[in-house]
Amino acid sequence: MDSYWFDWLSLMLRWLHVVAAIAWIGESFYFVMLDNGLKPPPDEESQQRGVFGEMWSVHGGGFYHSQKYLVSPPALPDALHWSFWKAYTTWLSGFALFTALYLFKADTYLVDKQVFDLSPPQAVHTALGFLLAGWLVYDGLCRLLGKHDRLLGLAVAAWVVAATYAATHLFAGRAAYLLVGAMLATKMSANVFFWIIPGQRKSVAALRQGSVPNPIWGKNGKQRSVHNTYFTLPVVFAMISNHYPGTYGHPLSWLLLLGMMAAGALIRLFFVAMHGGRMVYSLPVAATALIGGVMALAVPPKDEFDAAALSNIPVPAYAAIRTVLATRCTACHTAAPSQYGYVAPPAGLLMDSEQAVRANVERIRTALKTRYMPLGNLTKMTEDERKLVLRWISAGAP
Repeated sequence: MDSYWFDWLSLMLRWLHVVAAIAWIGESFYFVMLDNGLKPPPDEESQQRGVFGEMWSVHGGGFYHSQKYLVSPPALPDALHWSFWKAYTTWLSGFALFTALYLFKADTYLVDKQVFDLSPPQAVHTALGFLLAGWLVYDGLCRLLGKHDRLLGLAVAAWVVAATYAATHLFAGRAAYLLVGAMLATKMSANVFFWIIPGQRKSVAALRQGSVPNPIWGKNGKQRSVHNTYFTLPVVFAMISNHYPGTYGHPLSWLLLLGMMAAGALIRLFFVAMHGGRMVYSLPVAATALIGGVMALAVPPKDEFDAAALSNIPVPAYAAIRTVLATRCTACHTAAPSQYGYVAPPAGLLMDSEQAVRANVERIRTALKTRYMPLGNLTKMTEDERKLVLRWISAGAP
């Protein structure tokens, strides 16, 4: 496909993915808030009708009265609101985007031979297996430990830790973060597809036939729904962090990601508790402490690229830097890229003129220190070349 049209396809898929995710997460957050904010109905009539809880709210110039029947309402209307297409659309569009940008360009985006020596086909199969294993192990844990919520939570957390560590030691940094987020998102969508919606369909079918639904259908769906709400903020962080190489490019990237995902889950837990009428301030305090710890850990280490460590290298002239950049970088970072399918310079970063290079020395420093660039080191930049450019920058880019 022509790169111009591929870029438009990528943009439209990304737009669809974000819009669907906003709709899904927004609706999910609303119903979790509603569930946790319900109060027993004060009037005897509602109690006799089987109303489990109710909430009054004001919005958009009017008043809303929401009521929940735990198992079976007296009568079921023909028109029911179902919540599933947003979840499916989010996953399908995300997987299509992942396929187009990562699986079809595995040698560029999935593979980093400095992390693990995978061939592109091996990387593709491993990535797909990673998503499948993420769901199968999680679902197995839920089936095995579903009656013990706390133990199940610990087991799922341990599995996420193991999967995160594995991803960051198999794939290129940015792809690893994306895959961890995609693994969690796959669990969320699969929960909807295999548990939440089937349980709801069984309940509706039973009511249509005049029988009482089995409460376990709703209980299982509710448990998976609760899991989904705690996965949400970790997924969002994993997805947006791929724009920040200071996270996925760090030697302890797996630990940084786990810290931020844990903080996201704590923040979500605070809001869930708040909707239930409990203000547990220790949760945001703990989340803030975790984020602070991650930020402290992410400070670039004093390594071989530290200014002091590079001081034994003579400061090069710009002509030498221009040669390195022309050989290793400007095939992509130019106004009209000639390789790897780009129609515009990645991240809008130009390196095809001295003025552009000098205006972006800090961005270049970060990309080279974290080894994020060149992507997968496709252009085979040597360590000596990397140090040469960093030495020039550390000396003030003379």
